[in-house]
Amino acid sequence: MSDVLRVAGLTRSFTQGGVTIEVLRGVDLAVAAGEIVALLGPSGSGKSTLLQAVGLLEGGFGGSIMIAGEEASQLDAHGRTILRRDRLGFVYQFHHLLPDFSAAENVVLPQLIGGVLPAEAEARAADLLAKLGLGHRLTHRPSQLSGGEQQRVAVARALANRPALVLADEPTGNLDEATADIVLAELLRLVREQGSAALIATHNERLAAQMDRVVRLHEGRLA
Repeated sequence: MSDVLRVAGLTRSFTQGGVTIEVLRGVDLAVAAGEIVALLGPSGSGKSTLLQAVGLLEGGFGGSIMIAGEEASQLDAHGRTILRRDRLGFVYQFHHLLPDFSAAENVVLPQLIGGVLPAEAEARAADLLAKLGLGHRLTHRPSQLSGGEQQRVAVARALANRPALVLADEPTGNLDEATADIVLAELLRLVREQGSAALIATHNERLAAQMDRVVRLHEGRLA
């Protein structure tokens, strides 16, 4: 299997009050096509910082980030935006759905931005939401959905453009244990079904054990 993600020598530091804090200290990581990797570590270990780097969400990082064969450091801002749009899908701890749009519209919009025709985007959204048990909730807005339903819509949105790599930051962190188990199982099932790779940050050992491989971040390094 080829690597969808390859990170080499990744560093990130911040300066506060004249003190330099090293958050990432030379991280090396590879995620193969179709592989689901759990990124395990306590709060403050740098999991979110690593995901922000891999997700090309901010600058200031040293080292190499290669996504689907493209070296991110060699791209300008527009190139990184296109790579993020076409190759990456994101699921956060909070759903971040657009409140004035229905569940289906929240899944349709990223596809339209990616150049998919409206009819195709609507069919894809309906299919994904139906697979997540929300076929009867397509026209409901986020405020009309439960927490678990909102996060299922977020999962569908992340997968809508068939990304090569899904990045998830504590995707079930705001849910009760029973709902978290269901949502994670659905996320893993759909990621595997469409053959994407995934890097999923969590501090939950039990959830991490359901994934293909576990890597641990401690004091800015992977173990």
